[in-house]
Order: sequence, then C-alpha cells, then structure tokens
Amino acid sequence: MKAKRIATALALALAATTALAACGSDKDSADSAGGKTVNWWTWDERQAASYKKCLPGFEAANPGITVKISQYAVDDYFTKLTAGFVSGAAPDAFQNSVPLLGAYAGQKQIMALDDQIKKTNYDLSVFDIGVESWKYTDGKQYGIPLDWAGAAIYFNEDKAKDAGVTADDIANMTWNPDDGGTFDKIVTKLTVDKNGKHGDQPGFDKSKIATYGIASLASGDFNGQTSWNPFVSTTGWRLGDKPAWPTKFPYDDPNFVKTLEYIKGLGDRGLMPKFGQLTVAGSQQIGSGQVAMAQGGTWDATSMTKIPGVKVGVAPTVKGPQGRSMISNSNANNIYAGTKNLDSTWKWVTYMGSEACQSTAGADATFLPSIAKSLQVAVDAQKKDGLDLTGFVNALNNGELYPAPPTANGQQLVDTIQPLFEAYFSGEKDKSVFPEMAAKTQEILAKQ
Repeated sequence: MKAKRIATALALALAATTALAACGSDKDSADSAGGKTVNWWTWDERQAASYKKCLPGFEAANPGITVKISQYAVDDYFTKLTAGFVSGAAPDAFQNSVPLLGAYAGQKQIMALDDQIKKTNYDLSVFDIGVESWKYTDGKQYGIPLDWAGAAIYFNEDKAKDAGVTADDIANMTWNPDDGGTFDKIVTKLTVDKNGKHGDQPGFDKSKIATYGIASLASGDFNGQTSWNPFVSTTGWRLGDKPAWPTKFPYDDPNFVKTLEYIKGLGDRGLMPKFGQLTVAGSQQIGSGQVAMAQGGTWDATSMTKIPGVKVGVAPTVKGPQGRSMISNSNANNIYAGTKNLDSTWKWVTYMGSEACQSTAGADATFLPSIAKSLQVAVDAQKKDGLDLTGFVNALNNGELYPAPPTANGQQLVDTIQPLFEAYFSGEKDKSVFPEMAAKTQEILAKQ
C-alpha cells in the first residue's frame, strides 16, 4: 500500500510541476535566517524518527548549526514541495524519489551538486548503490543517495509448514515463464480451498479459496517493482532500452509477454487473488490468512515480520533463467536551488550521506542504507530482534539489483500506461496490448 501511495503522490507531483516556471525567489524562510538552521523534509514518519538520531552527532561536529526535520504525509508531501518552489519557501534540502529528478532538475528547482562535491572533496564512492540514478541529462550530479528499495517474499511460516513446504524451499524457489519452476509447485501447494484441499490435490476448487498461495502479482504501475518485475527481470529484460533516460520501455519483448501471461494465469488458476480482489495491505492479507506468501517491498520488512500472533519469514525473490534480478528505486537528498543556506545545508546533507549517520539511522531498518557497511549494521541490529535481512545484503553484494531509470515525461507515462496494465489484468484486453504499450512509451519518451 505504501508503494502505491507514493506512486500516486508522485503522479500528482509530476502533474503539478508542469505548471512551475523555472525561476527562483529571493524570499528566505524565517527558520533559515542567518544560515544556522537547516530545514529538511521527508514523507516517511519512521525515517524522520530514525534520522533524528543523527542530530546529536551532527550538531556536535558543527556547533552553531541546527537542523529542523519536518515530515509530511506522502499524499501531501510533493504538493507542499511544489508550493514551496512557487513561493520560494521550499526546504533547504529534502528527500526525493528518482521519477521527479527530470522535472525538478529540468525546471532548475534543485541544485547541481558538482561544484560542492569538488569544493569539499566529498567522496561519492562511499555509496554502493544509487549514485548514477541521480545524474541528470546534463551529466551533473543532483542527488546524494539515502537509501534503496527492492523486493522480497514474505511467508506465513505456519501455512508453509501445514503444506509441507520448508523455509529453504521458499528461499530457493526457481522460476521460468514456461512451467513456473518450483515456484509454481510451491504456490500450488500453499493454496487451500474452503474444503481444505490444496491446489495440488484432487478435488481442489479454484472458485472457493480460503488461502491463496501468493498475494496478487498483478500491478497497474509501469515498473512492477513488487509485482511482476522480479520475475521478468530474471530473463534479462530491463524496464528501459537504456539504463538512464530510455527511449522505449520494451513491453513488446517476447520474454515480457510470456512472463505477464504466466502471472495473469496464476489468478485464472485460483492460486493468487485476481487484480483488485484484495485491497488491504500485504501484511493484513498474511495476518488474516488470506494469503500464504506476499511479494512486498524491502520497506515492508518490519511491519510484515511483526504481525501479532503470526510468524513470518523473509525470503529472496525467485531465481530465474539468468539468476535473481530486480529493479531498485533510489531515494536521495536534493538541495533547493533557492536556498540561502548552502554551506550549512551541504554539511547536513553530506553528514546524512556518511557512514556514521547511515549506520545510526539505518539500525532501525526503516530504510536500507545506500552504504554497504551501514546496511550491515542494520542487518546485525535487526537480527537481535529476530528479523533476518541477510537476503537484502546478498542482493546488493551479488549484483542482483538494477536501478530504476530516470525518465522524461513521467506523468504522461503514468496516465497512459497504468490504464492499459489495469485493462490487461482485469481481462478487458489481452496480450495484444503490449506492442501498443511499447509504442506509446516510445512516443512519450521522445517528446521534449
């Protein structure tokens, strides 16, 4: 649900930014007067709390500078940010998501950071992921990485045990678009109808399901991060024809078509809910017993594994024809082009991008740090509480992640492609929609 809310908020923000003029303002906020208070915004209340733990260390190292952390609900965050750009009262720095890089950098609302990086000898090599995602078409660096996100499979340990499926079985699931591999067999075993028949037993009734083997893998968003993407990416498919600023999304690729047909078929076979059938969060679906497994975001780890009375395991995504692979979104710090507080803001932003802060804040596992050493700190801290995040470290270390490409005209992509995905998964359209989708992305991405 969080990912869907962020996607919706980003879509609204992209629409709002089209009305922005590429201009600055001489207005300075009262909080930043004198350059000694840095205003920083985030949409995530948990990350706001985690990053507040960095304040004592920062303020001790930078006497006289204070930081004001403000958190706004994601539904309002980008709207307030856009209003700040218009009025000249935007925060000095803020957390941002890759889809808005093109709009904000193109309209000169955020600052290219290359001069500051050179001036202060700031070392971007401390990051193990995320740096390249924040380069604009001019080749300049606009973001200092904060975190990354991917996908994982969460499963009800008791449901798995009842079906004769072990944690190792789930952790080592193989998949291919032809017969579904061991993933297909496990999902079938985990599915139980209202008469207690499992999906692989005679008499199984796919029209009366008590527990689906997996939560829906259908999705209307165009990158499918926590739905179909970790499957199709194992075939070598990538969202764009280039790692950054692509000219086309190859939805007409045969591997993509076969994968989506397989995933849609899971719903037709009664092994997963059909598109839009279950609308509550994945943690609620697992907690209520409606599903045995759910593929969710890395950000879901703490909520998924702390469901009262339910033991939930964490497994990596499926291993496909070319191994494991998934798209990874990146959040980063941007600096407002109109700040009057650059020196103090740069000190805070680079402190947030240090191993000291990332380890302090990341230990809560409210995000996955972009610095591998800090990620390991989070893993070690959470292991003491019974949450095993080792799979996320493995995904990073084994090169299983590829970055979501920054794109032009993101709002038009959302408006055009999402209804077509929804029509496909709802049965209104068949696989012939995919060449149409690919052609539309090529047309949209070519616009200046």
